[in-house]
Amino acid sequence: MSSNRPARPPRTPTLPQGETVAVYGTYLDAQKAVELLAEKQFPVTAVTIVGSDLRMVERVTGRLSYPRVASGGFLMGAWFGMFVGLLLTLFDSGSTTSPFVPSILLGGAFGLLMSVLTYAFTRGRRDFTTASQIVAASYTVLCAPEHAHKARNLLQGMGGVRPGWPQSAPSAPQPVAPVQPVVPDQPVVPSQPVVPPQRTGSSGDPDGSRDAGVSASDGAPGPAAEPGPSTPGADTPDHPTSEPPTQPPAPPQS
Repeated sequence: MSSNRPARPPRTPTLPQGETVAVYGTYLDAQKAVELLAEKQFPVTAVTIVGSDLRMVERVTGRLSYPRVASGGFLMGAWFGMFVGLLLTLFDSGSTTSPFVPSILLGGAFGLLMSVLTYAFTRGRRDFTTASQIVAASYTVLCAPEHAHKARNLLQGMGGVRPGWPQSAPSAPQPVAPVQPVVPDQPVVPSQPVVPPQRTGSSGDPDGSRDAGVSASDGAPGPAAEPGPSTPGADTPDHPTSEPPTQPPAPPQS
């Protein structure tokens, strides 16, 4: 019985609470969804319709001109004159003439005059009539969490139902491994140049300079060595190399 009592709106502006049950593109569809829930004996006091992305729409209904302004002003004045004539007729029962018709005519004339003067003062800055509305891009049907599952089942045939996803508990933060410091690369020690082995020359060529254009330091071919004065019989293996003359022994001292 308590679910049929009208819910009191909050005194202060607050955001609605609940789970999203369905989303519709027009207000009429959202209204039909709530009517369907009410027909199924659903506690509609737990339901809220929320319009999202509100926009003010001003629709142009026509163009203004002096004849249209005059006719509209006369009708408004006539309605007001009729109301005044009705009051005068009720409270003035002793007069022979009824003030009802004169009140309508006077009211219409007064409304016509005021409308034409007002339109003349605008000087054509607004020569059209409009009708304003507040329209939402989408309408969401919210429901209390304890009745949300039942509301989704009832609205399955109408469409627009949004499934409810249970909220998972927040996971514990994973430990972060310490960052290893970046060690700069060790400088590369240049390798020692390879020294070619010394070539041993023959007895007649101790430094190997007679070899055909080969340098003793790096093995690269170099200019040919100039031939020196040849000694007869020194370069042939059949003639031994002459030995230096021996010095005569010193005479004994007396």
